[in-house]
Amino acid sequence: MNEFPEHLRSRLTRPAAVLGAGVSGRAVAEALNLAGFASVIYDEKGENRQFTAEEAKRHDLVIYSPGFPQPHPWLLAARRAGLLCLSELDFGAILWGGASIAITGTNGKTTLTEFLSFAHKRAGMNAIACGNIGLPLTALANTSSNAAFLAVVEVSSFQGEDLRHFSPETVLWINFDEDHLDRHGDLESYFRAKYKLIERMVPGGTLIVGESVVATAKQFGIELPPETIVATRADIEGSIPAGSIFESWPQRENWAIAVRYWQSKGIALRILEESARLFRPAPHRLRKVAEARGIEYWNDSKGTNFHAVHAALAQFDIPVRWIGGGKWKGGDLKRFVEQVAPRIDTAYLIGETGPELLNTFQALGKPAFYFDSLQDAVVAAARDAHGPMAILLSPGFSSFDMFAGYAERGLVFERAATALSNRT
Repeated sequence: MNEFPEHLRSRLTRPAAVLGAGVSGRAVAEALNLAGFASVIYDEKGENRQFTAEEAKRHDLVIYSPGFPQPHPWLLAARRAGLLCLSELDFGAILWGGASIAITGTNGKTTLTEFLSFAHKRAGMNAIACGNIGLPLTALANTSSNAAFLAVVEVSSFQGEDLRHFSPETVLWINFDEDHLDRHGDLESYFRAKYKLIERMVPGGTLIVGESVVATAKQFGIELPPETIVATRADIEGSIPAGSIFESWPQRENWAIAVRYWQSKGIALRILEESARLFRPAPHRLRKVAEARGIEYWNDSKGTNFHAVHAALAQFDIPVRWIGGGKWKGGDLKRFVEQVAPRIDTAYLIGETGPELLNTFQALGKPAFYFDSLQDAVVAAARDAHGPMAILLSPGFSSFDMFAGYAERGLVFERAATALSNRT
């Protein structure tokens, strides 16, 4: 771990306030403890459930988790009291002594983060996937010799919106589409939250973007730096390693970005290709989990936005019974349904957005049903189904209205799919 700089030490004569008791908050508290500094964790479900002007008087430094938007009352109270407020990613960056790559995008960033970490290791480099992927950069900075490592950092728009210290040597921005409008308010604000990574990139760094990022920048009158490398799917046509996950449409964007990055670093392309053939993505990302009598069950619980649903549906040339719905994140729901309806056989809907989705599908004359539980939706989708047919969980929305996260949602789906296929 790097030494704490003086501007932080001067604010740590009193305990730091850590907002959020999740994985990010716990990593921050551990880092402070290892360096000999005290902290107090505030969380609406924890021991300290409020943070007002009164609590703010007890601190000089606040470090907050990505779940806290800039207008959150706790952050407003801290700033009004004159406290220095740092995001967890910025705090981790201050402590981090190694190089870093930032990976962002509306869809596919977790897979690309995991893959590039895997490929770097096969090339003989010390690389660790971290950030929004589940291991906070601060937790990585808690190690003793981090200068020897490359941090491959997945960065969400939540983490990017107030960046001040994180300065990656490379930024890879895969794609851009409608998402998280409940947090950012409008599409341009969402785009600019991600664009912060470009503003924070070290001078002379490498910037590689996908085609939709270029198109959106033009739409909003935002100029990308002249040295920007644009990765297109046409660039890699016919060169995708056979048998790799990158053969499917949504992953081709990732492969195009990975190839252009690898070439920019002058590393042998054969290592990347070998890595692609060996790489296996984490669970809950568009994977067939069961099959019986020609009925296929596909788990894409990680598909939490409209872009992911479109990408998943594009993989099928057989009828699809789609299971979707969840916590509302903003966006044009009517347009989404209009685009999805022609590509599915029937919609089986759950969660907070289920009733509105139901009404919209029915207005279009598309068969649709609402269920109180995911298990009921899977059972109904399998009833009277005849192969060839796919039953696809690709929700298009967050899981937090019904589940602890997308992984729990995916596991519930997989258990129901396995039981139904075994019964058949």
